[in-house]
Amino acid sequence: MGWLEGEVALITGGGSGIGRAVALRYLAEGASVAVLGRGTAQLEEVVAAAGDLSDRVLPLTGDVRSPDDLHRAVDATVKRFGKLDILVPNAGIWDYHRSVTKLDGKELSEAFDEIFGINVKGYVLAVEAAWRELVATRGSIVMTLSNASFHTDGGGPLYTASKHACLGLLRQFAYELAPKVRVNGVATGGMRTKLRGPQSLGLQDRTLAASFAKNEATGQEQQPLIPLYDSSVEPEDFTGPYVLLASRANSGTVTGAVIPADGGIAVRGFRSPAGGAGL
Repeated sequence: MGWLEGEVALITGGGSGIGRAVALRYLAEGASVAVLGRGTAQLEEVVAAAGDLSDRVLPLTGDVRSPDDLHRAVDATVKRFGKLDILVPNAGIWDYHRSVTKLDGKELSEAFDEIFGINVKGYVLAVEAAWRELVATRGSIVMTLSNASFHTDGGGPLYTASKHACLGLLRQFAYELAPKVRVNGVATGGMRTKLRGPQSLGLQDRTLAASFAKNEATGQEQQPLIPLYDSSVEPEDFTGPYVLLASRANSGTVTGAVIPADGGIAVRGFRSPAGGAGL
């Protein structure tokens, strides 16, 4: 038996990247999983990847900025599987290190609305839609955070601010929903994923996986400054903490906690000059 045998999870942004990897890992641990995404093609790929376990996957289309879509997702999950035990707010976009010095006020305003709408509002609305069902099952929430929830330069100011905001949400929700619902998070680092950028900045077709592309001249893969780089770049490598924090038997006394799964960024040391040295 797996650590999540008989549990039911809803994962936003579950069609690709870490959301997809967590969905498949939860299935392997015995859970049934509803995956919410914006595109049917990616959701169908998750169902196909589940193989013999596909009868325990419910693909759902929707936008995390829509309270109606999120309520429909929760209702559909409960209708299909009878309950909801685990919510994984995960949908997000990255700003690809767009500095405040490189954007004008209009660009910043539009990108702020898009990034905070998905990364922050999407988390708030997911919790609002699901908390009643989670109270009923004494379930848990496992949020996808980021190294940028704690450290600078994990993105530009908008992404960093959005992920710091999610850390605040996690702590506040852990307080508000105790003792019935545990709320924890996983602060992931960079990985090969299709995490896209803001449409408002014309980055909707760019993917984080490109950051790991091979140098055409040397044939070597670009290596970010991560101590455990060799072992922490695939989405599947990050799924263990999501299982641990969702497990009643193994984390029943844990709430308001964040597991850093970022390859050791906090121990990297002083490797770079000031970010504005070239201004």
